[in-house]
Amino acid sequence: MPAASPEPARSILHQPRAVWAVAFACVIAFMGIGLVDPILPAIARDLAATPTETEMLFTSYLVITGIAMFFTSWLSSRIGAKRTLLIGLALIIVFALAAGLSQNVESIIDFRAGWGLGNALFISTALATIVGAASGGTSSAIILYEAALGLGIAIGPLIGGLLGSLSWRGPFFGSATLMAVGFIAIVVMLKSEPTRPAPVRISAPFRALARPGLGVLAAAAFFYNIAFFVLLAYTPFALVPLGLGSAVTLGLVFFGWGLSLAVTSVWVAPLLTRRMPRTQVLWIVLPLLALDLVAAAVSIGSAVGLVACVVVGGLLLGVLNTVLTECVMEATDLPRSVASSAYSGVRFLGGAIAPPAATLLAASVGPASPFVAAAASVLVAVAILVVGHRHLARANGQVDPLEEAEAIGAGDS
Repeated sequence: MPAASPEPARSILHQPRAVWAVAFACVIAFMGIGLVDPILPAIARDLAATPTETEMLFTSYLVITGIAMFFTSWLSSRIGAKRTLLIGLALIIVFALAAGLSQNVESIIDFRAGWGLGNALFISTALATIVGAASGGTSSAIILYEAALGLGIAIGPLIGGLLGSLSWRGPFFGSATLMAVGFIAIVVMLKSEPTRPAPVRISAPFRALARPGLGVLAAAAFFYNIAFFVLLAYTPFALVPLGLGSAVTLGLVFFGWGLSLAVTSVWVAPLLTRRMPRTQVLWIVLPLLALDLVAAAVSIGSAVGLVACVVVGGLLLGVLNTVLTECVMEATDLPRSVASSAYSGVRFLGGAIAPPAATLLAASVGPASPFVAAAASVLVAVAILVVGHRHLARANGQVDPLEEAEAIGAGDS
């Protein structure tokens, strides 16, 4: 048995070409999440928009992403993963270009919604494709997927900051160009269509949430993602009064955040889950994230303190993203695409609430209050996981016959 331990790390580097093509496109797609982060203050300034209006760039994107996620498994099961991936990338290219050509913030908000539709088609299908085609098992596939997420989130703000220093339009045009590269990579490298699953009913993701294990994880992820997007989307506005408002500076700050996320996704999360159950990792790391957010609130007047909290937050989020995704993929016997659609839809809707709510809270209560609210949201996620822990045996690699029977009965009802 000890001789087999190096295998997961080895298998990550020995993947079929199709997996590498999708992972590469994932890196580019995830750049889109953080690409606009460094230019939020610039858009607000140049287009005479309020912080809340500007934060709607995240909300319109995430709302449509979340809603569309529920239907991606139905679509991909009928037209195939490759076509779904390509349609998603094509939509992102079109709407990113349109956003870059916009003359007012309302148009950008609308085009970001279209971007979110393409993002949903791509991301949910990409996760299911990588998990289904990668060698080395589910955990290795998810580590690869989360590494792509972390790398994309790290590079996105950096490129956004550099291009944004020239014009706030630059990141949108840059994103469209990169997405076109990802589109070509899928066309060229994903030669053979992965095995197409049986057609999925359009109601399948909604019925999936009736499975106790998946329902508990999705509910926890809803509140966790509120904190994730407070840290990502609100912090740039909190840093502006501290003299860190330039696009390049914000890009570097969130490059450090994303790099931290990538490192812990790939190396720390697997280390922890080899030593303790996945749910125990969540119980430990989620409260640490809440403490980090409280520290951010306390450090609201210190540039160094707030940047340090952002980077530490990235370290914690990397572990949580990987472990939560592993839990979801193992929590039920549902097809990967259905579990991914249901879980992703709920968590992105949680993220959609955070950006405008944070700026409204900051304006009415104070600049530290969004971080306090985010910490409280994380503690709600912890409470949900603790209360629902009896439904998560399968997520920990254990199969409880009674729990499995209950889950199947709930899903079929």
